[in-house]
Amino acid sequence: MAITHASDKSFSQETSSGLVLADFWATWCGPCKMIAPVLEEIDSEMGEKVKIVKLDVDDNQETAAKYGVMSIPTLILFKDGEIVDKVVGYRPKEALEEVINNHL
Repeated sequence: MAITHASDKSFSQETSSGLVLADFWATWCGPCKMIAPVLEEIDSEMGEKVKIVKLDVDDNQETAAKYGVMSIPTLILFKDGEIVDKVVGYRPKEALEEVINNHL
């Protein structure tokens, strides 16, 4: 499964079903750049178990504000459209996998 890039218009639809890890990020954010390859690995290894959606907070401020994103990267885990977990800041792959596995 490929990582999806969402917008204010598509975010709700992209996170409405199944387990979805939403990455709130920005192009200028150093920790966001560090976590990107980690998310790519998780996407390739966990495939159908979790969908990864990226949302650029600079281009989609409405959605970022709706979810109270103050620091980036912020990762919000949705299950069938409901927030089940939230991680703020860089985390190693193992920590993110644990968060995801807790909700499978």
